Amino acid sequence: MTSRDSMIEMIKEALAARDKGDIDGVMAAFHPDATFELKGAKDVLEVAGSVQGHRDVRAAMTQFIESFEFMKREIVETLVDGDRIAVHSRVKVRFIPKDIVVTTELLDRFRLADGKVVELVEFADTALIKQLVSA
Repeated sequence: MTSRDSMIEMIKEALAARDKGDIDGVMAAFHPDATFELKGAKDVLEVAGSVQGHRDVRAAMTQFIESFEFMKREIVETLVDGDRIAVHSRVKVRFIPKDIVVTTELLDRFRLADGKVVELVEFADTALIKQLVSA
């Protein structure tokens, strides 16, 4: 398998673990010094913003897994440029606390180093998230 193929496979495994709610599988992809950022205005959506380090990334991912069940994922497009991978997904998601199901799109931009994710920036419909948590 080429380096490019290995990178894509590792990301797909991490996304599949996220879809199953497997926090250990998700975190296996992350470098100890990784950062995770959900793009959005923190004053509008509390969960927006950035965390750094395995412990804090794990806590953020755990919070998302406990709140949002990914029922179905369709990968629309995957782009690779050097050490960066962008994955555009269409997901059917259930907001667990209120049992609301929606379909939306995500763009995850990963940066890799030493075979691990050192940076994940997620672009989501933060207006939809705000609507779900406020409903």
